[in-house]
Amino acid sequence: MFRRLEPQRATLSLTVDGRAIDAAPGDTVAGALLAAGIDVTRRSPVSGTARGAYCGMGVCFECLVTIDGVGSRQACLVPVAAGMVIETGGARRALAEAPRHG
Repeated sequence: MFRRLEPQRATLSLTVDGRAIDAAPGDTVAGALLAAGIDVTRRSPVSGTARGAYCGMGVCFECLVTIDGVGSRQACLVPVAAGMVIETGGARRALAEAPRHG
């Protein structure tokens, strides 16, 4: 479905759901996933419908993934880095415990 306009030269290795993929320096995580044929990043918590990169500019929040153990990262905004570990499926980021008053 998606393909690069120009041949990929240099590559970085990433792990997505336990599978190694290659990405080009300068790719976003969403771009690397799409180039690798991975178009589903999570499922809707309400209906279970597949979700993936939609707007490509951080507005829609459809491309949420876990990157290096941090959940709810927008794949379209995060540049790839060598050795990055990405998990699809929509794990939520843990909220910091609120201070207790009283």
